Amino acid sequence: MASLPSTVQAVSIQKTGDFDVIEKATLPFPKEVPGNLVVKVDYFGVNFIDTYFRKGMYPLKDFPAVLGMEAAGTVVVLPTDEKVLNDPDFKKRNYTIGSKVIVNNMGVHQTYLSIPWSKAHPVPASVDTKIAAAAGLQALTALTFFTEAYNVKQGDVILIHTVAGGLGLLMAQLGKYRGATVIGTTSTKEKAEIAKAHGADHVILYTSENTAERVLELTKGEGVHAVFDGVGKDTFEDNFKLLRRKGTFVSVGNASGPIAPFSPIKLIEKNLKFLRPSYVVVIGTVKIDTNLLGRMPNYIVTPEESNRYVTEVFDLI
Repeated sequence: MASLPSTVQAVSIQKTGDFDVIEKATLPFPKEVPGNLVVKVDYFGVNFIDTYFRKGMYPLKDFPAVLGMEAAGTVVVLPTDEKVLNDPDFKKRNYTIGSKVIVNNMGVHQTYLSIPWSKAHPVPASVDTKIAAAAGLQALTALTFFTEAYNVKQGDVILIHTVAGGLGLLMAQLGKYRGATVIGTTSTKEKAEIAKAHGADHVILYTSENTAERVLELTKGEGVHAVFDGVGKDTFEDNFKLLRRKGTFVSVGNASGPIAPFSPIKLIEKNLKFLRPSYVVVIGTVKIDTNLLGRMPNYIVTPEESNRYVTEVFDLI
C-alpha cells in the first residue's frame, strides 16, 4: 500500500454565516480507529442542505467543522477490530484495499475520511465514482421519499417544486420511471427544457404563472396526489390549494426559509397528510445538536434498510 499523507485538505468553517465563512483548511490525517474504514475521496457532492449547516439553520456544536454528506472514493485502510471483521453484514460488503465505495456521513468535504464501515457501501464495478458520489444523498433521498413519504406509482400525478435542481431532476426521472405524471416548477425556460429532458411532463414557470391555478388546470380541477416541496415558506400556502383530497404534502427543504408553525386543523378540509422526513441519521465527524437528531424520522437506520435502498439505487443506475 502506498504511504498515506500526514494531513488532509478540507473545506471547513470556523463559524456559521454567509459564503465568506467557507475556507480551505489543512487538517491532521484521520486517527486510526480499529472499526473504521479510511477512504480516499475522489468526488464529493455539494448540496443545498450543506447551506443549512453553514448558515446555522441546522445547529452544529463543534468548530472548525467540515461539512458535506455524500462522497465516493476508494478504501485505503481496512478495519482491524475482530468484532467488525466477524460481523455478517461487514463480510457481505466484501471491502478490500482499492474497493470503490460511496460514503453517507457528515464531514465528507475532505481528501481522506475515517468512517464507521457501516457508513460506506460498495460501488459496482460498472459505476464510476463520479456518478456514485451523487447516489449518496440526492438519489437516496429521492428513492426513500418516493417510497416511504409517498409511494409514487403508476397513474399518480405529482408536483415537484424546483424540479430543475439536482434532487428535482432525480425525482422527475424516478417519477416517470414509475409511471406517474410529473409536474414541475422552475424559474426559466432553459431550466424547463432541462426538466422535460429528465422526465417532467409539464413545467410551470413560477416567475410568470400562478402555480396553483396551472396545476388545477392541468389536473382538470382535481389537484395532485402528492407535492414534494424543497422551497418552504414561499410555496407553503399554495400547496394546500393544489393538492387533491387525501393528498400528501412532503416538505423536502427550506430554500426560501422555514415554514412557520401551523395548526393541524389546516389539514382537515381535504384530509391531507403532511410530512417533513429525512432519509438518514446524519451522525459523523461534525457534531449536530442531538435535539435536532431526535426530531428526524429517518428512513435509513438499520443495515437492512441501508442495503435495500443502496442496492436499488445502483440497480437503477
